Amino acid sequence: MEISKKLQILADAAKYDASCASSGGRRRDSRQSGGIGSAGGMGICHSYTPDGRCVSLLKILLTNFCVYDCAYCVNRVSSNVPRARFAAAEVVRLTMDFYKRNYIEGLFLSSGIIRSGDYTMEQLVEVARCLREEHQFAGYIHLKTIPEASPELLAAAGKYADRLSINVELPTAVSLKQLAPEKDADGIEQAMGELSWRIAEGKQIRRDSAKRRLRRVPTYAEAGQSTQMIVGADDADDRTVLSSSARLYQRFRMRRVYYSAFSPIPDASRHLPLKAPPLAREHRLYQADWLLRFYQFEVEEIAPAEGSGMLDLGIDPKLSWALRHPERFPVNLNRAPRELLLRVPGLGTRNVQRIIRARRSGPLRVPDLARLRLSLSKVLPFVELPDHHPRQQLDDPNRLRASLTPPPVQAALF
Repeated sequence: MEISKKLQILADAAKYDASCASSGGRRRDSRQSGGIGSAGGMGICHSYTPDGRCVSLLKILLTNFCVYDCAYCVNRVSSNVPRARFAAAEVVRLTMDFYKRNYIEGLFLSSGIIRSGDYTMEQLVEVARCLREEHQFAGYIHLKTIPEASPELLAAAGKYADRLSINVELPTAVSLKQLAPEKDADGIEQAMGELSWRIAEGKQIRRDSAKRRLRRVPTYAEAGQSTQMIVGADDADDRTVLSSSARLYQRFRMRRVYYSAFSPIPDASRHLPLKAPPLAREHRLYQADWLLRFYQFEVEEIAPAEGSGMLDLGIDPKLSWALRHPERFPVNLNRAPRELLLRVPGLGTRNVQRIIRARRSGPLRVPDLARLRLSLSKVLPFVELPDHHPRQQLDDPNRLRASLTPPPVQAALF
């Protein structure tokens, strides 16, 4: 098969993997190493898929052959799709050729399982090794790790890759056993744990080396590890999804959990839903995930047990929490600590920092918020200032919600 045809098949097959952001890689720079490429933040080219996902190029599978028969996967062994496979040398050549044409600055490489987990992982590691050692490629490399691979191969993968990831696939072990019986939830978490302690060990080595002023120190997946969870393929609600994510963040120091709305596939299993979940659900989960990581929210606050377990698709999770707790407002912008300001709808982490800096010069008023480029329509109902008080707006959460809910637009995510 011609390499262009392989590229068409295997790039298309990789579109279902969302966990390919290039953030966090700062370990190499061609200006210092004399190699090719850079893993700097602005050096990574991105492509936007039709449904709005931002993905890094070159994003491909080594092969879409797979010995597993996961019900939700279009590349499962029983699927009737065109198959292709790259040799390791072909991926290396494509990466270098695309880079030299200024198409890409990084590589995201995943694969179906060929023969065994170890054999597949050997091929992935060989691509990264060849790029680093033979071509001095200093750009970003993200390898999708095979959970069944040996610890020695996991160690080698982190030596060459900026980020590693293992897909947790589904929110619960019960769902994984039903839809992907050949995969083992305990084995996946064991591999995540292996990556986690190696990453932590690498960070400690770098800290110790910095204290001793050593120039060249070993690195291990400096951009950390991430994972992906399919949403809507099983009956798990949003509370279950977020609880699983919170556990992964706490236990394995995960950099990101990516959420991918299930897409119906040809010749699907009877266990799968016939209709895809609304993309708005995926969007709300990302917003809720942000609250977990950067705003000190707990899962119970975002998706309370007494509710349906699903996030409100009409409004963002922070606004939904605020409307459920009017007793927590209004917040005094001139006196409230940072943790309370982060709870105000319409205030992000950067806006909060701007407010804290600005109020050192004197009390803030409404015109000052406008100069800070805050969304006054979102913020003012929940804050008080010397020249503003929301009065009775918080007494009627339903009416306030209606005034803050954006009107429907064409091509909405619902």
